[in-house]
Amino acid sequence: MTNKITVAASEVRLNDHVYNGTGSNSHPTFAWETVTEVRVEDGLIFLITGDINGLHGEFWFEADEQLVVIRYPAPSAGTAPAIKVSAGHKH
Repeated sequence: MTNKITVAASEVRLNDHVYNGTGSNSHPTFAWETVTEVRVEDGLIFLITGDINGLHGEFWFEADEQLVVIRYPAPSAGTAPAIKVSAGHKH
């Protein structure tokens, strides 16, 4: 389950999704971009989305500025999928 929440820019995490407007594509699901880097520069929160070395988006926010993000819950350590072991040699 995903959660669309409002947080201060200083609380944005890696892998959160931020809204980047509709851009050239009219479909709204393509407007959400994954945060790949979060930095603080000159007292501002600097978010980078997409490929850091290639095409990417940049967002600058005041630390207390509110923004809406989509955040996926962190996977718990005990919910790894079971590994199926084949107990025999089949021909």
